Amino acid sequence: MDLNIGIISLPIYLILVVLVTVLTMQGEVKSDAPMMIAVLVLGGFTCAEIGKRLPILHHIGAGAIFATFIPSALVYYQLLPAPIVKSIVDFTKFTNFLYIYIAAIIVGSILGMDREVLIKGFLKIFVPLGVGSIVAGAVGTLVGTLLGLGAYKTFFFIVVPIMAGGVGEGAIPLSIGYAAILGQPQGDFFAQVLPPVMLGSLTAIVFSGILNFVGKKYPHLTGEGRLQPAGVGEDLTSLNTDEKVSTVDITAIAGAGLTAIVLYLLGVMLFHLIGLPAPVAMLFLAVVAKLASAVSPRLQAGGLVVYRFVQLGMTYPLLFAIGVSLTPWNKLMAAFTIPNLVTIVATVFTLMATGAFIGWLMRMYPIETAIVNACHSGQGGTGDVAILTAADRMQLMPFAQIATRIGGAITVTGVLVILRWIT
Repeated sequence: MDLNIGIISLPIYLILVVLVTVLTMQGEVKSDAPMMIAVLVLGGFTCAEIGKRLPILHHIGAGAIFATFIPSALVYYQLLPAPIVKSIVDFTKFTNFLYIYIAAIIVGSILGMDREVLIKGFLKIFVPLGVGSIVAGAVGTLVGTLLGLGAYKTFFFIVVPIMAGGVGEGAIPLSIGYAAILGQPQGDFFAQVLPPVMLGSLTAIVFSGILNFVGKKYPHLTGEGRLQPAGVGEDLTSLNTDEKVSTVDITAIAGAGLTAIVLYLLGVMLFHLIGLPAPVAMLFLAVVAKLASAVSPRLQAGGLVVYRFVQLGMTYPLLFAIGVSLTPWNKLMAAFTIPNLVTIVATVFTLMATGAFIGWLMRMYPIETAIVNACHSGQGGTGDVAILTAADRMQLMPFAQIATRIGGAITVTGVLVILRWIT
């Protein structure tokens, strides 16, 4: 019972394999919560365990990569039973549990931060993010042009989609804007911008995994999830310490979980009122609550437990669901041409390297600022989860959401203005 596959005890794992197999053969695979918990936990931790046990590759986030992209390939090659695929797609679509995950991670990580660190971090992170985006855009466009892709195609259809903020918040509004300005079908543009989004996210996952390995070799370059060194009087106790969560009562944990949901629903309401994306609105509400000391220390400690539970128990199942339902394997493979690959890698590398350099100049930890910048090239919220999992820096989720949501929105808006101006 003490041998585990991820969080699953080996005897329970074997029972789950038999149960899921038999229920699939009997046509009893439903999209309800009990069945989906079993299927996603089994699939997610199996794929992650394979990645974590591979030599060399386990150092660069292979667990997160495998948990996301193996199920995508299994669906494309029809190696995953159709009833399971349909149930996972329905469950992911209708429960929207990606946002439950992000809500718990953001609220837990923000409540666990020191107030001064939170203020300074939020103000400072925009500098490496902004400079990195500009430099990466220039370098990526230059590389693509030199490889014969043309400056126009490289910039608008490779470089910009990478930094647009994912699929729902990036590729879709970008393709709609392109269609309106250029007078062509939106579907054609969406098919062009989707592969760079996905491949850029994969590149960011790999680079972030490498940075995690580098941080272990050169610990002076990393704060292990903290953006900047501690100053006088700052308490930068890591979220990964167990002392803060060992004495928390159950009601505080339940209350913190509900607090996260309430903040997310307030974000949804703000989205309908002023158009601010719900995760971003929730992020700012959590920051305001922290800065105003509106959440008691007891609930803050409960938030840390919720954070730890979600991080350890839900990450790989979530990535497995994303791989099945939101990651089309054929679109990813369509981008695997040498000029595209080189351009995408150059763009993401420049974005992260510039972030690391600017962060170092600003006396922040270069590995952390590089990873936050990597999230600007991620596949939306799903990419943030995979990138931070590969980097083992889930505490950076609030800053990752800034890079993805706000950075992506600014990118899409600015590029559409430029395109209309030059057309």
